[in-house]
Amino acid sequence: MHTELIHGAAAFEALSEEWDDLAGRSMTDTPFQSLAYQNSWWQHLQPAGASLHTIVVRDQDNSAAAIACLFLLEGTLYFNGCVEETDYLDLITTEENAEIAWTAVLNSLYSDDFPEWKALDLCNVPQDSLTRSILPRLSQSRQLEFAEEIHEVCPVIRLPATFEEYLDSLPKKQRHEIRRKMRRAQGADVQIRTVGPDDDVDQAVDDFLVLLQKSTVEKRDWLNEGRRAVFHDTARAAQKAGTLQLMFVEVGDSKAAALFNFHYKGRIWVYNSGLDPEAFGNLSLGVVVTAKAIEAAIERCCLIFDFLRGSETYKYRFGAQDTTVYRLHMRR
Repeated sequence: MHTELIHGAAAFEALSEEWDDLAGRSMTDTPFQSLAYQNSWWQHLQPAGASLHTIVVRDQDNSAAAIACLFLLEGTLYFNGCVEETDYLDLITTEENAEIAWTAVLNSLYSDDFPEWKALDLCNVPQDSLTRSILPRLSQSRQLEFAEEIHEVCPVIRLPATFEEYLDSLPKKQRHEIRRKMRRAQGADVQIRTVGPDDDVDQAVDDFLVLLQKSTVEKRDWLNEGRRAVFHDTARAAQKAGTLQLMFVEVGDSKAAALFNFHYKGRIWVYNSGLDPEAFGNLSLGVVVTAKAIEAAIERCCLIFDFLRGSETYKYRFGAQDTTVYRLHMRR
């Protein structure tokens, strides 16, 4: 294998024919490794003063076997997308190539063509990633200091075959609450609308972001212009790919709650939510839209409903159990 080093955003165009094919076979295959997401994050949310450096590991027939998209900031290297907006990150490579790919990436980091760096800070690496067992060994051989810490939890629901089985798996009180709130919403003629392949996705995202900003003061302050642009870019790409699940709860002509999800590889990824707490508050529409999303996931034969990062109490009320993402530190 040999490596190619691409400096700057030119990597996204240069690898446009190869990126998503490799990402779809990668050991960590999530919506956040897609070309559209990675490109949009760098374009709109790159940290001030950071520089982008992409290492491509190529096999004997010159096909991309691994992509390490990293940014350098004040001497430390991070995965592109790290940290706040992105839930899973990793080296883009297959399991069978993981060790040789990481070896090639580290060799490239030590080459004369790579800018000077002091440390790597790799966030949001999933608990089952081979990266967690490979990098400690490679760090030792390079005499790098290595440390690993739990970064955050990602609560997930492992879905049964039917929605009734799912409800029956919950504690009695929570099961009763979900059923009661769904019946109350049905009685109020609440409708669930999901954005389709021919719908105006930009308008739908604007509607969603209005609800997101109304949800909490923290979300209102978090939603800057860069994050707004990432929502639009990723929604367009996901609609085109058939992986967008943007759901609205409507009461009459009013949109009152929403979920921005991805439906990808047999899994629902709950990226963010929106809710107007002052509209129809007695209907508990945040609970209703989540329950309806779980029901839709089961109907579509999904195996996992992934709430992504964060330990908010409501996730556990729906029966989620923690998985873990890690932060890996390597210092010269």
